[in-house]
Amino acid sequence: MWQDPTFWVAVAFVLFVIFTFKPIGKAMTGGLDKRSEAIRAEIENAQTLREDAQKLLADYKRKQRDALKEADEILEHAKVEIGRLKETSNEDLAAALKRREQGAMDKIAQAEAQALQDVRNQAVAIALAAAGNLIRENMDDTRSNALLQDSIKELPDRLN
Repeated sequence: MWQDPTFWVAVAFVLFVIFTFKPIGKAMTGGLDKRSEAIRAEIENAQTLREDAQKLLADYKRKQRDALKEADEILEHAKVEIGRLKETSNEDLAAALKRREQGAMDKIAQAEAQALQDVRNQAVAIALAAAGNLIRENMDDTRSNALLQDSIKELPDRLN
């Protein structure tokens, strides 16, 4: 058997397989280890990205809630402001109407006073005309001179 070349070929083959298996096994396991490390790193990276995405999603949802809350506050403020403006407008309108009414009443009172003054002036004019006619009809020259003399005498007393 020690002399048989088949035995030595088999021994050489076994030795060859043993000596080549160890470096090839190390290379294979090293490659597999590197691959498993790369996969683990990718999984950790994906997990980190997922956590970041969840944080961003939560942040955006919070921002959306805040924006909706702010929009609601703005709408509420606008409603309050509209109510205040409506109330102010109604008060201003009422005041303007009151001023116009007062102006109209003043114009009416002025027109009444002017009409009364015109009536008085007409009455005075008519009374003066009637008195003048009566005096012309009933007054003669002697009475007229006597009346004139009495008026001249009373003039200094009336001027004081």
